[in-house]
Amino acid sequence: MKKSVYGILSLAVLFTAGCSSKNAVAPSGGADAGAGAGVPAPAPVTSVEAGPSGYGFDEYQTGPLGDVFYEFDSSELSSDAQNQLQQNATWMGNNAGASTLIEGHCDERGTSEYNMALGERRATNAKEYIVRLGIPSSRIETVSYGEEKPFAAGHDESAWSKNRRAHFILK
Repeated sequence: MKKSVYGILSLAVLFTAGCSSKNAVAPSGGADAGAGAGVPAPAPVTSVEAGPSGYGFDEYQTGPLGDVFYEFDSSELSSDAQNQLQQNATWMGNNAGASTLIEGHCDERGTSEYNMALGERRATNAKEYIVRLGIPSSRIETVSYGEEKPFAAGHDESAWSKNRRAHFILK
């Protein structure tokens, strides 16, 4: 009896340890002064890996809700971002049953904690803009992945610019 209890407990400990994940709590505020400081830049990689579901970057953008892209270390909405959010809001207004998850993403520069906070600000700013356009906030959720789920592989501006985004997922 004791052997089976110890066996079950051992399996539970191993299972729990194997399922752990890296979930950082995003602090609010902070500066990106330490982003890449003192770390030599790796050799540039110019290829772009396939995005989610095996689509290439350009094909992936053709869904009903387009992504919004940001400048380095910013959560401010550019005029291009505002135009895309207006298109997203129009689509959501015409599809009243649709709800979305907005994922905030960052490039690999900066600390994980800073990027989690920046990703949250990006997703929140996108949500607030769409809500101001008349879409109920109850239809929009946000989450930050920081630098944890890059869209494009690479260590150059071409890849980084694709990774600094608010990504929209229909629910």
